[in-house]
Amino acid sequence: MSGADTTTETGVVREIELAAPAADGVALAGTLTLPTTPGPHPAVLCLPGSGKIDRDANAGRVRMELGRPLAYALAAQGIASLRYDRRGVGATPGDWHTVGFLDNRADAVAALHALRGHPEVAPRAVGVLGHSEGAVHAMWLAAHAQPAAAVLLSGYARPGEEAVRWQGSQLAASLPRPVRPLLPVLRRVATRQLARLAATTTDSARIGGMRLNARWWREQLAYDPSADLARITVPVLAVTGDKDVQVDPADLDVIARLIPGGAETHRVPGLTHILRRTDGPGSVFAYRRLLRQPVDADLLTGVARWLAGRLR
Repeated sequence: MSGADTTTETGVVREIELAAPAADGVALAGTLTLPTTPGPHPAVLCLPGSGKIDRDANAGRVRMELGRPLAYALAAQGIASLRYDRRGVGATPGDWHTVGFLDNRADAVAALHALRGHPEVAPRAVGVLGHSEGAVHAMWLAAHAQPAAAVLLSGYARPGEEAVRWQGSQLAASLPRPVRPLLPVLRRVATRQLARLAATTTDSARIGGMRLNARWWREQLAYDPSADLARITVPVLAVTGDKDVQVDPADLDVIARLIPGGAETHRVPGLTHILRRTDGPGSVFAYRRLLRQPVDADLLTGVARWLAGRLR
């Protein structure tokens, strides 16, 4: 892992731009954020949600802006963190359309290895934190890569196809009333599209006139996290908002039941999938407005404090 050390102007943190080598040699471009106190530090690998996502969980005009506020909240508790651009995004080379769900997992494994090997990181005090798809990869890492702790933000605990269908039902329920008579037709179309994706054999494919990451869809639809949850022995914090319409908040109960030692779970009032709170419905149609707000500060502080108590 290589990079040039650059200190932020505020002096609150130090940030090192680095490249974590993936298993096939691709350099995963990222940022290691460090507290200003002397190391080595406990650390966390931060994994974003699905899509063409950069290190700050931004995808084009859809700007989640999670990475830096999370890194700063962790640093305030004395915890370093690593976040990186996915393949084909930002400064990481590759074609995003051909990267599979399991490729994303393998890259997370490589990034975790690189983080543990950094001289300013205490290798036995490294945790994982993921949001949405990233939470599912964090489950796998918690089961197989022996991190010190895991945080699951809006993570689902059911087979991928079932999770996608639940998400689709929530989207349908939020459609404007004049469109609702078309719901039976829309459901049939969605079912056909999922079947076509599952039947593809190429990395990318055109479905409904759009070029999609077919391999990612096949692998994500087929993956069931329940077996991995049942293997986890490290401390787990799972948080989902009660206004999340992309992941069923009831999956928190499944997570707590499947993990042998249980998990600390929080169903946060008003919190949406994009980690902003709202007094209105948690519809995806409200995302554009909600994204003008920052990520919920209480959530970030609570997560950082929980990790500070377990990464020692």
